[in-house]
Amino acid sequence: MARPNFIELPAREYEKSKAFYERVFAWTLTEFGPSYACTLSGDVDIGLQGDSREASAAPLPVIQVDDLEAALAAVRQAGGTIVKPIFAFPGGRRFQFLDPSGNELAVMAAEEA
Repeated sequence: MARPNFIELPAREYEKSKAFYERVFAWTLTEFGPSYACTLSGDVDIGLQGDSREASAAPLPVIQVDDLEAALAAVRQAGGTIVKPIFAFPGGRRFQFLDPSGNELAVMAAEEA
């Protein structure tokens, strides 16, 4: 079943945001490059996107599915607008879309082990 598994936050002040969440919630944030870090709890994880070229304008909910191509087709058929086609990232692949109200979401499939 598709379920939210990740929320990506735009982090214009990346280092300050990272330090804030580590201090306030005692989160361990794993870095994936110079401007991205996330929790790896296995529950609903939080990511900080410090690259302004990659960051969404608002928090980005990410929904995990088993079949990414089928989800892409379903989003298109239902009238969603694809804003980032399928791309790979450490741990899997995803795409991003706008729903009919203009909300940006992402859909991801985990890397096969």
